[in-house]
Amino acid sequence: MADPADPNPVSSTPTLPERIDTELAAFLTERTAQLADISPDLGVLSQAFRAAVLNGGKRLRPTFAYWGWRCVRPAGAPGEAELVRAAAGLELLHACALVHDDVMDGSDTRRGQPAAHIRFDRMHREQAWLGNGQSFGAAGAILLGDLLLSWSEELFTAAIGCLPADRARGATAEFDRMRTEVVAGQFLDMLAQARGAFDPDEALRVIEFKTSKYTVQRPLLLGAAAAGGTPELTAVLSDYGLLIGEAFQLRDDLLGVFGDPSRTGKPAGDDLREGKRTLLVALAFQAADPAQRELLRAGVGDPALTGAGVAELRQVLEQTGAHELVEQRILERAGQAARRLEGASLQPVAAQALLELAQAAAHRTS
Repeated sequence: MADPADPNPVSSTPTLPERIDTELAAFLTERTAQLADISPDLGVLSQAFRAAVLNGGKRLRPTFAYWGWRCVRPAGAPGEAELVRAAAGLELLHACALVHDDVMDGSDTRRGQPAAHIRFDRMHREQAWLGNGQSFGAAGAILLGDLLLSWSEELFTAAIGCLPADRARGATAEFDRMRTEVVAGQFLDMLAQARGAFDPDEALRVIEFKTSKYTVQRPLLLGAAAAGGTPELTAVLSDYGLLIGEAFQLRDDLLGVFGDPSRTGKPAGDDLREGKRTLLVALAFQAADPAQRELLRAGVGDPALTGAGVAELRQVLEQTGAHELVEQRILERAGQAARRLEGASLQPVAAQALLELAQAAAHRTS
């Protein structure tokens, strides 16, 4: 299958992820120099933001923004370079979200490497500084995320402002909504964990705002707006984005419990330890017998949950049929998204890329 992140599915150099990485590296090099002028002590902050942004990542949001653009405009059309640069700003926003998410969830790793707050904590301990290392680590990560958020708007605004004013306004409106919705989704996720209910509707609402809109729908609409897309195209991409975003998150939920840590970059069962009220566990709770429900109540949200405890909960998720139901829903959403594209007026190469992205979201292993 052709790489859907490749602007030309037959052959292209460089690929879209490489173009995004080039933009990010250039921007962060400039900001590293800026911080060095302020103080040499900020070198550790520079190392942290380069690790958070440049050490891996699927570049999904820039990819969807690009293909939203390509739904309207052919490869190499005027404004494409500016769109790619603006799309790189979405990756800085995502890095901010991940840094803050790891603090809130107490996650030790990200993409197989120490999370930002763990890096700062270790530095504090190695230097034998005053105060509490964990507090220093959390504070450092919060500031790092704030910096990345600020820079995401800086990079996006400078690039998108080079496009015609009406198209730039439309793209900026989508970027504004995207930032609001991801924070809203994150807060809803916190509420779900704090309330401790196993509610499928609540789990789907979190998915809609924390993932579907943020990861797929808004980036697609942003790219289409930047290209001058029609209201009819916007409607198609909006529906497709919600469907694929849900499929992507549901696959992520399964990988968080059943995935291979060497591929996912996070320990298996972390979502269970963190108490994530996913659709997977909500469906299991609905179908569980009293003994199984007690296991779910005791295990989901237990930070000390052992490997054996994770295995026991996995068995409950399998025995109740929750695993299979989520698998079915993923395939249904991917199929519905593909059908939504049928007959839509968009560039053929973009339609093919979106179909391939739908399959990748449904069947990915990391």
